[in-house]
Amino acid sequence: MFKRFFKGGVAVPYEKNTANCETIKMDVPKKVIIPMLQHIGAPCKPCVAKGDVVKVGQVIGDSDEFISAPVHSSVSGTVTSVEPLLYPGGVFVNSVVIETDGKQEIFEKIAPPRISNTKDFIKAIRESGLVGLGGAGFPAHVKLSVPPGKKIDTLIINAAECEPYITSDYREIIENSWNVIGGINTVMEFLNIEKVIIGIEDNKPEAIHEMTKVADTSDRISVMKLKSRYPQGAEKMLIYATTGRKVPPGKLPADVGVIVMNVNSVSFVAEYAKTGMPLIKKRVTIDGGAVNKPCNVEVPIGTSLKDVFDFCGGFKETPKKVLMGGPMMGIAQFSLETSVVKHTNALLAFTEEESNLPPEGPCIRCGRCVRACPMNLLPLKLSKSSLRENIEELNKYHVNDCIECGSCSYVCPSKIHLVQSIRLGKAQIRAAMKGGK
Repeated sequence: MFKRFFKGGVAVPYEKNTANCETIKMDVPKKVIIPMLQHIGAPCKPCVAKGDVVKVGQVIGDSDEFISAPVHSSVSGTVTSVEPLLYPGGVFVNSVVIETDGKQEIFEKIAPPRISNTKDFIKAIRESGLVGLGGAGFPAHVKLSVPPGKKIDTLIINAAECEPYITSDYREIIENSWNVIGGINTVMEFLNIEKVIIGIEDNKPEAIHEMTKVADTSDRISVMKLKSRYPQGAEKMLIYATTGRKVPPGKLPADVGVIVMNVNSVSFVAEYAKTGMPLIKKRVTIDGGAVNKPCNVEVPIGTSLKDVFDFCGGFKETPKKVLMGGPMMGIAQFSLETSVVKHTNALLAFTEEESNLPPEGPCIRCGRCVRACPMNLLPLKLSKSSLRENIEELNKYHVNDCIECGSCSYVCPSKIHLVQSIRLGKAQIRAAMKGGK
């Protein structure tokens, strides 16, 4: 049934409670906070100031760096401040605060992009502000800029959505399948790609049915049913499962002839080509035992987490933990005043019972973390090296190859916080590089 399957990973609970919840559109909030860093790469510099009037789709931040993406206003209103504010990642990032006027006036320069060749296409993708919408936030124009000498023959559409709870990608397929195909055709045309594989896990039969139905319009697009196994949606795992190609450590998908795009990202390409409206909104799955009305909601980027939860009926009880993202790779939030950013795909509010983590015990040398690691690493070795701040050992055991999927922590019978300390180790490496060690 399944041709290939990656080594390691874990079986996680399905928990797709909102799979049948049609996306509802949230009202425009009274205020948005739009960070100048919503992607991997260089932060943007604000190009508006306190007192400026802005409109929907207007650029409010940009950068000259290649690995970056412009930021646009999701609302019309008045800029009330530009200042460093708490970011969902737990650091302070320069942000534009806009008091909305409720008019949602569209910026006059918004128009469908004129695209006649590959250069125009890459330029348009950059101007759209698109970043990877699956959660990574890598600038799309960088991913689609094929390095000289590389030949891309396959576009892989990531519709695995292997994290529990999150149904944002699933709803895009169910609600906008023709946009997905439209975006695929656009990318194929301007990057001259021969074939496309849409990878969907076998626990989403309706999505497989819907995409197969629309993909039948082209003999160059196929849908591949994948075995449900976390982290099936990780780039290297997906490439192997769909093509049998292995991306070597330190290499990129382009090195094995493929580009991987999230299903929401490619669907956005079609919408942008038709309207010229940049990335200013995001579908977010709202779930968790503390939430009154779990749902999928379309949110203006910059809306505070508090406003989103309030729109979903508020809380049944005070949540013990709020995550941005899924339970395996999501980031715990310190405050509900932080805002939805481009790559936010879920907000989960868990009760005390759901959040209860048992205390760490001693390692019993069972080896489960090694067997679960899809990257063939030694999680316990990495964790110990991190806790000892041993940079040499962290490099020796290839800490930067860790994709932080959390499979090691999930299977550990002693509940050792392996992925957390490995993340710390990666931060130590970055700090050491900055310090010239």
